[in-house]
Amino acid sequence: MKLNNYFAHETAVIDEGAIIGFGTKIWHFCHVMNSAKIGQGCILGQNVMVASNVEIGDSVKIQNNVSVYEGVTIEDDVFIGPSVVFTNIKNPRSFINRKAEFKATIIKKGASIGANATILCGNIIGKYALIGAGTVVTKDVKAYSLVVGNPMKHIGWVSEFGCSLNFNISDTAKCSESGQLYRLLNNQVFNLGDNSLNEG
Repeated sequence: MKLNNYFAHETAVIDEGAIIGFGTKIWHFCHVMNSAKIGQGCILGQNVMVASNVEIGDSVKIQNNVSVYEGVTIEDDVFIGPSVVFTNIKNPRSFINRKAEFKATIIKKGASIGANATILCGNIIGKYALIGAGTVVTKDVKAYSLVVGNPMKHIGWVSEFGCSLNFNISDTAKCSESGQLYRLLNNQVFNLGDNSLNEG
């Protein structure tokens, strides 16, 4: 067991040079490679690998059996479900070294990715987007978007709390859980907070 302002199970391997924030918990059989950066209050479930140069924000939860490869950036408050797959090369070959061709993948603040989803490299998942279980993400996902399927299909919008947003004739919606107001404008959703809408 390694105690250093964070918890790591005795079976976890933390390479020298990795930076891990206060209160983070790293469970059985994880491997955090050198120069990886993990924020505060994160949870890494069993058998998670975090590659070199990966950056993970605060309060991120990564469930069992996920490999976060170099080229992936995960912002604060993201949820990564069990057995989610990330990639970092569009045309891999075992006999060609393409490390200089890694494509950046960014998971924005508050997004959630369901179990067994596959995230093809070079794409951005917008803040608070919700990716359904088993979805194959082939292109950028807009903020607050709900996507499912293979290949992915946009089927609706969700709030920061993950509740469905049903927009009225004036293109506004209220989160049933938080009471926050949202506006749909030019096929993008904006959080207006708890304030009254200002028309005009």
